[in-house]
Amino acid sequence: MEKLLANQFALVTGASSGIGYGVAQALANAGASVALNYHSHAESAEKLADEINQSGGAAFAVQGDVSNPEDIDAMFDACRARFGTLDIVVANSGLQRDSAIAEMSMDDWQTVLGTNLTGQFLTAQAAVKEFRRRGPTSASKALGKIICMSSVHEVIPWAGHANYTASKGGVQMFMKSLAQEVAPERIRVNSIAPGAIRTKINHDAWDTSAASRKLLQLIPYGRVGEVEDIGKAAVWLASDESDYVVGTTLFVDGGMTLYPGFVDNG
Repeated sequence: MEKLLANQFALVTGASSGIGYGVAQALANAGASVALNYHSHAESAEKLADEINQSGGAAFAVQGDVSNPEDIDAMFDACRARFGTLDIVVANSGLQRDSAIAEMSMDDWQTVLGTNLTGQFLTAQAAVKEFRRRGPTSASKALGKIICMSSVHEVIPWAGHANYTASKGGVQMFMKSLAQEVAPERIRVNSIAPGAIRTKINHDAWDTSAASRKLLQLIPYGRVGEVEDIGKAAVWLASDESDYVVGTTLFVDGGMTLYPGFVDNG
């Protein structure tokens, strides 16, 4: 079977758990060599790297805080030292610190914006510089591919999560503006906007049958998403199969953005 990402090198930030873990695994299965960034959970990132290497792929774990420019520089230096360059960069790192506006601390606001939005800016900025430094190759039609990890909450308001939604709304316009800027250089920039995905970050929303029933009322397709759903979307966006897709947010949400609450009230 053809490996869509053979002979390409990828970096996935926030790859030690959840969606990032699944995306890194999918890219490796599609033939890419993968750098697995983690912030504070080395064990799971190293475990995945070992699994990829033992199955005949190539991967390594690299520590770094995506909100810190010095860590970003060190991360990209490590990728160049191991792989020589990068073809695919997935800016996935993200977190939540939820509270009502009146109780939200400045630290909770800045931490979420720092990781979810500034972290994507710094990661994408370093990726553009690396693609320009390396120049064209035969591995891909594009000079490079950047995938931003957004959320359905770039368009769906979410009371009690204003810092998170502000960060994801920012990702939407950052991605589009960057895509417009660098598309003439054949650098493709797109986003994935997951809906409800079965990960630890939203464990409380699906862990019990009552919670699951309530969640499924928001998903017309009738099931909670899996990290594999996001991984498959990432492989497609990173491959030449999507070479004419630029500046687009791919919603992988089972129809959540169709606002199912309006089904009887149109």
